[in-house]
Amino acid sequence: MNIGIDARELLGQRTGVGRYLANLCAEWKKLPRDTSYRFTLYAPADGSDPSVLGPPFDTGPIGPFGYKAVPGKGGSFWEQFQLAEAINYCPPDVLFAPAYSMPLRVTVPVVLTIHDISFTTHPEWFPWREGARRRWLTLQSARRATKIIVVSEFTRRELIIELGLPSDRVSVVWSGVHRPTQPLALAREPLVLYVGSIFNRRHIPELVRAFAQVSRQITNAHLVLVGDNRSSPRQDPVQLAIKAGIGDRISVKSYVSESELTELYAKATVFVFLSEYEGFGFPPLEAMAAGIPTIVGDTEVARELYMSASIRVPVDDVTTIAACIKQLLQDSDKRAILLAAAAARLPHFTWTRAAADTLNLLERAGNR
Repeated sequence: MNIGIDARELLGQRTGVGRYLANLCAEWKKLPRDTSYRFTLYAPADGSDPSVLGPPFDTGPIGPFGYKAVPGKGGSFWEQFQLAEAINYCPPDVLFAPAYSMPLRVTVPVVLTIHDISFTTHPEWFPWREGARRRWLTLQSARRATKIIVVSEFTRRELIIELGLPSDRVSVVWSGVHRPTQPLALAREPLVLYVGSIFNRRHIPELVRAFAQVSRQITNAHLVLVGDNRSSPRQDPVQLAIKAGIGDRISVKSYVSESELTELYAKATVFVFLSEYEGFGFPPLEAMAAGIPTIVGDTEVARELYMSASIRVPVDDVTTIAACIKQLLQDSDKRAILLAAAAARLPHFTWTRAAADTLNLLERAGNR
């Protein structure tokens, strides 16, 4: 079976969807040499083999993968015209579209991953033009896709209710999380960490104000925010910190390398992720895997995924957030309880299982 993959999310600085696809491909690379599966990656990067896409194709054998360069800029126009033309010219058995939308004019079956529909349920979080484009294109893609993958039961319910999709076309496949292959340093610092793109729904102002309360009592504590600022209307964490009187106690990094991120995970004592809406939510699971107790927003998806492995808080209750941060910085017993619960929860999230389940859905769609 030949499986086509829209691979443009592997290019550039990867965020959630790019890392999701890279991890699936890394597992599929491990398939035995005599596998009947063949994968063709499509992206707007010059080259003739998958190495141009970076990890996991930049080292070792490429496995059952090939690459087709499709010239263009990689946006919606590229997807709907250049990619569609390349797919229809030499059709695979099935196309995997891992990022919300698909070329609507393709003639092959499509398995589409929709990670969330925040642009539909919360249009106020998006610029008008961007929100309208995403709502229309995702809806049309969902209606045409043969199978739809979602990354949580919460998102599955939203698609069925908000988009009116039949339940038998929507399958939940939880994503995986990597466990460190080597023990992390045990010399934790009074460092509070946030990792993830900065959106308004992730309540960075509340985190900064809560940390300001904590820092008055724990004078050597430090807050580090890692993530591209995509807030709209724009929020400025640095100015918020200066206004709160903690400008010298906060660091904001739009992007860090994997080695820098690993170092931060090794040093942090508390991880805070105050999102009021996620389709899945990688960062808290990655923090758990790195041995950091987590504080998260009390949402449906947090209750589904993290269960008792995180402290859940109202995202706008600054006093409660501050009290929980202070508790985890000072109470080693509470940290140990959360990490024990995390150790029991993490085995449910493996890329091996996610890749196998996704491949099964691709095969079923391609054989229709």
